Order: sequence, then C-alpha cells, then structure tokens
Amino acid sequence: MAGGPKRPRFYLGVLVAGFLTGSFLSALLAHFLPESAARSFFTYSVTPTLGPVSANLLVVSFTLGPVGLNVSILSLIGVAVAYYVARSLF
Repeated sequence: MAGGPKRPRFYLGVLVAGFLTGSFLSALLAHFLPESAARSFFTYSVTPTLGPVSANLLVVSFTLGPVGLNVSILSLIGVAVAYYVARSLF
C-alpha cells in the first residue's frame, strides 16, 4: 500500500497550490461566463476571518488582522485536483 509523503510542508504546498488554482479558475469564470445560475454557483464564496488579534508586550504592541480565507467551490475542487496530482507524482 503506497502512501504519500507525511510532511507538513507537502500538505501546505498542496493546499496553497489548490487554493490558488481554484481562485484563478473562479475569477476566470466570473469574467467570461454570462450572468446565470452556473456562474452564481461556481463563483459563490465564503470568507471566514480571524482577527484582529492584538498583542501588547510592554515594549512593543501590534495588531494583526483581520486575516481571511476566500473559499469557493472551485477552490475546493482545485485542492482536490492538486492533492491527486501531487499524490501521483510522489
């Protein structure tokens, strides 16, 4: 039974590649498809956010955020395709 690499960087790279590919496809379809139900379905996205997170360290204080992740149907499809391609390569 062949298993893929168990490295966190591998999985992080697959996620990043999948989300970038899916976001590119979503923007491409939003630009070229006419207004229809298919365009609305494939380009609909949910954006969960985290933040703002503040830290006061007495000497320095900073605020980070809000940080959001734009997730759409095509982004999830892109992650799945990137995983299967990376799994077949490694």
